[in-house]
Amino acid sequence: MGGIIVLILFILVLGILSSCIRIVPQANAYVVERLGAYQGTWAVGIHFKVPFIDKVAKKVILKEQVVDFAPQPVITKDNVTMQIDTVVFFQITDPKLFAYGVENPIMAIENLTATTLRNIIGEMELDQTLTSREVINTKMRSSLDIATDPWGIKVNRVELKNIIPPAAIRDAMEKQMKAERERREAILKAEGEKKSTILVAEGKKESAILVAEAEKQSAILRAEAQKERMIREAEGEAEAIMKVQKATADGLRYIKEAGADEAVLRLKSLEAFEKAADGKATKIIIPSEIQKMAGLAASAKEFFTE
Repeated sequence: MGGIIVLILFILVLGILSSCIRIVPQANAYVVERLGAYQGTWAVGIHFKVPFIDKVAKKVILKEQVVDFAPQPVITKDNVTMQIDTVVFFQITDPKLFAYGVENPIMAIENLTATTLRNIIGEMELDQTLTSREVINTKMRSSLDIATDPWGIKVNRVELKNIIPPAAIRDAMEKQMKAERERREAILKAEGEKKSTILVAEGKKESAILVAEAEKQSAILRAEAQKERMIREAEGEAEAIMKVQKATADGLRYIKEAGADEAVLRLKSLEAFEKAADGKATKIIIPSEIQKMAGLAASAKEFFTE
């Protein structure tokens, strides 16, 4: 019987001793009280407490935490009521202040966030609110960080998750966005048509320039061909005249060598002028001696005819 009692006592002592050994995991801290008063903060590692005197009052997580608060009604400077929900990223830097600084710290942060958000939004108009998220986030983080510092909490950042305007405002915004898209579409279409018209006009201009250049080259070639033809015709006619003149001169030389008198030579010269004209000359200048000889020849011809 005594052995059983000893065994029971041994087990109780062993249980009490094991309960006095605590291991604090990474990124955690334990706030320890002794007889109801703050005794210390245990960091990561193994710790021992006095049985029935010391107790772990609060276990604190030192990692960065995220809390998403429900949408809060806020009123803008131009009296528009809308719903905004926020997300707060915070980290506990002092476990003692976190344990004893405020009752229910998360609720305190939520209420503080709501009041700070109302103060900031109340100084801004609707359009400014919708386009100034970064400004609002910065102001809220600064205000919350200062306010939560006595609680051992550091607010790293604050984000506006959703900004929900009233239904009428949303409808008006959608119509405005639609009108803006239609306006941009019309502008893009007009610019496209303008560019197309310019390109067509430039194409026609280029085509007209090419056609004019081709016509110019064609006219130059035709003129050169005409010029070449006229030169060749003139050279041919000159060569024919030279041949006729040469034949006539040869004939006169032969006649003269044969002993023909002056009258025959002049008649032969007249015949040479007649062949040279060949019916194409409109005016031929005949020497006066040849004219006289032609008159004598005509008179002789009439005499013998009678």
